[in-house]
Formats: sequence, C-alpha cells, structure tokens
Amino acid sequence: MTWSTPVAALALLGIAITSPAMAAEPAIPAGRYTSDPAHTSLTFRVSHLGFSRYTARFTRVEAVLDLDPADPGAATVTATIDPASLETDYPFDDMDFDAYLTGPEWLDAAQHPAITFTSTAVEPTGPDTARVTGDLALRGVTRPVVLEATFNGGYAGHPLDPGGSRIGFSLQGSLERSAFDITTGLPLEGTTFGVGDTVELFIETELLRPRPASEAP
Repeated sequence: MTWSTPVAALALLGIAITSPAMAAEPAIPAGRYTSDPAHTSLTFRVSHLGFSRYTARFTRVEAVLDLDPADPGAATVTATIDPASLETDYPFDDMDFDAYLTGPEWLDAAQHPAITFTSTAVEPTGPDTARVTGDLALRGVTRPVVLEATFNGGYAGHPLDPGGSRIGFSLQGSLERSAFDITTGLPLEGTTFGVGDTVELFIETELLRPRPASEAP
C-alpha cells in the first residue's frame, strides 16, 4: 500500500489536463499535511422519530496529518472542531435552533469550546483504505471512535495549484451520543420516538503540504 496514485485530471476548478507539460507530479511526498478549509466538510446525521436522518454540519474543522505514503500505517492525525460552528437547516423564526443545539443541553459549546480527535492507530485495510482509531474528546468526555478512511488520490504539485502537494480522503464512522453524556431526547427503550443515540459521521477533506523552498519545482 503506497497511496501514491497520480491524478489524471485537475479537479480543482474542473480544468482538464491536456498537455504533458501541465501534468501533476506523480509522487506524493512524506510530511505534514493540513486540511484545506475550502475543501473540508464534516456532516452528521441522526435518527428523528425513526422517520428520517436529520442532517447538520460543522463549518470550522482543522486537521493535521503526518504521513509517509510508503508506510501509511505509521500515519498520525489530529483534528479540532469548533462546536459553535454547528449549522442546521432549521427553517423557522421561532427560535435559534443552532444556538439551542450548541447550548448546555446538547454540545455545551460555552463550557467545552473544542471537540478533538487524536489518532491512536491506523490500520491499512486495502490498497486505498484504512481503519483509523482515535480518542474523541466531546463535551468533557473522551471515548474511542473508529473511522473508515478512503484515499481518493493526490499529487506532489501542479502548475495550477499554488497550495503545493495535495491529497484527499473520505471518512465515515459513528458514535453513541449517550457515551458523551448527551442524552436529551433519547427514545425510550424499544421505541424510536425521539432523537436517536447513534450519530453517523461523514468527512470529506483535502489536505495540503506547502512545497519547501529547498524542493525544486
């Protein structure tokens, strides 16, 4: 498992590569990568009455990945989420629903202003997949969480990308919110009438490693 797949087209801005001179550099260098906020999203969904999966998002997410593509199992990742950046699609003016969910009954962002994830193990599971286990600190409680990661590609650099080396991942996982002392609205045992305990997580991210001055373009 090398995670060094070259990118065949420039997804950024939808510009196709038509000349060998414009081709991306194929080898992905080892080093520290940080998340690109313009191409990083964290959404979650939870059962509502058993009728649908209510979906919301956090808009301020930062991640740092230390990666050697020749040894992905040795990778480490940390992430920080601002709980106050929660956004929902609540359509009515009767209340500030985002503020309610970030308040003391739910995320309690004022008392716990950061949600953090620190990897403890990365287990490659296929040519471009891995299982990432880490400690999630949420609302003053720390519990292990497992994320299934898929490597979507990357490049060492591209003439049209000033960011430097770029790599991309999709990740998903789940947690039980009651394990983090978030119990408001849980359904009674044996029913789905309420807001479910299981929270599904979906992450899309691109990460950048700026080209050091010592590396020739």
